[in-house]
Amino acid sequence: MDQVVLIAAAAVAVAVVLMALVSWRARSQDAARMAQLADTARHLAAAQERLSERLQMTQSGVNERLDSLAKRLGDALGEQTEKTGETLRRLHERLAVIDSAQKNITDLSQQMVGLQDILSNKQARGAFGEIQLRDLVTAILPHSAYEFQTTLSTRVRADCLVRLPNPPGPIVIDAKFPLESYAALRDATDEAARVHAARAFDADVRKHVRDIAERYIVAGETAESALMFLPSEAVYAELHANFRSVVEDSFRRRVWIVSPTTLMATLNTVRAVLKDVSMREQAGIIQKELREMLDDVGRLDKRVDASQKSLATAARHLDDVRTSTDKIAWRAERIEEVQLSGDTSADDLAPPPAAIEKIG
Repeated sequence: MDQVVLIAAAAVAVAVVLMALVSWRARSQDAARMAQLADTARHLAAAQERLSERLQMTQSGVNERLDSLAKRLGDALGEQTEKTGETLRRLHERLAVIDSAQKNITDLSQQMVGLQDILSNKQARGAFGEIQLRDLVTAILPHSAYEFQTTLSTRVRADCLVRLPNPPGPIVIDAKFPLESYAALRDATDEAARVHAARAFDADVRKHVRDIAERYIVAGETAESALMFLPSEAVYAELHANFRSVVEDSFRRRVWIVSPTTLMATLNTVRAVLKDVSMREQAGIIQKELREMLDDVGRLDKRVDASQKSLATAARHLDDVRTSTDKIAWRAERIEEVQLSGDTSADDLAPPPAAIEKIG
């Protein structure tokens, strides 16, 4: 029984020890776990702090980038606004130019209607050609080189007479032109009408060329040729493109057909010829004046030579006068010395040889 009790007590003691060991091990494990948890908490706190710093840096970077982006967007918007304003301003200017051009086109269309009315009237057409001819001639040639509406010895009045030196001599410019047949040729709608209008235009131009040759080429008074002025480049182009025989006939009759452009070139050539003639005349005058100037220079040279000789003679005379005045001054000094001393002889009044040599 005692052994059982002892065994039971021993068993109890062992159980108690085992329980204590288990409890101690449990507490040890809990303490390790607590220490591990604390360490983990410290790591988590450090990580959280690092994460917070990174988040703060990231937030700062994001804010800076947003500010930079906002600034770039603002600058871009401002620049785009400025460019848009400039584009709108240019657009307004171009619209104003377009409006002005539209107005000019409207005015030009009205003027073309007026021009058509003028050209449809024969007398008005002649006046229009004369006005255009007058503008070209007065703009290029000097006033003394032309004359409008002058009457020739044959009692024929010329629209313009350009006074060229001989040869070739004065040349007449006629400002009338046949427009009716050209208008019919331009408005022809079929081949038959065009052929008929072309024949009429050919005949009218040939007749006008013949009339100019007979009326405005006067032997001994005008040049051996004349000019037929067409105040329309279209008529001039039509003649040279499709009526070459008419142009050749005008060449044979020495009637030169000119348009505003070719007349301008012709008048410029005339001005060069007149300038060359004037320069030759001026050169003759200059040569005459040079010859006279050379004669004047020869006379001047002779007079300068005579003046030099006269000046040399005058210089010698002045030297003689100076010598005489020196002698007079010396004798006055000697006389004054005699008056002061009172015992000077006549020999003392005579100048010594050195003085005589000095004063000549």
